[in-house]
Amino acid sequence: MNGLALAYIGDAYYELCVRRHLIKRLAHVNALHQEAVRFTSGVAQASIMAYLLDTHMLSETEEALYKKGRNFSGPGRKNIDARTYHMATGFEALIGGLYLDNPTRADALVQAAITYIEEGGS
Repeated sequence: MNGLALAYIGDAYYELCVRRHLIKRLAHVNALHQEAVRFTSGVAQASIMAYLLDTHMLSETEEALYKKGRNFSGPGRKNIDARTYHMATGFEALIGGLYLDNPTRADALVQAAITYIEEGGS
């Protein structure tokens, strides 16, 4: 599967996990959305990816999934720089690939990402 397809499913799964996490503590829909953006923006995802790489939390296979998404992504978006966009797309591909092949590991990395953001990362 190509990197963008992995990013597509990874984005959806990560968003669902974040929403499931937030719904346990927030009830107002507007507050849910505002808080979810803190976890799911391209800047946040790139920051999470940098954290995962810096702390050596990934196996070689997982880093390859990240690079597959990072290298396959296009020129980026207008609202974030290309490097940030590529890292965020790589994060989504990592989560997507793991969701398909190793959901338990995907969940562990999603939880690490949520904890990282809640503790002030980003």
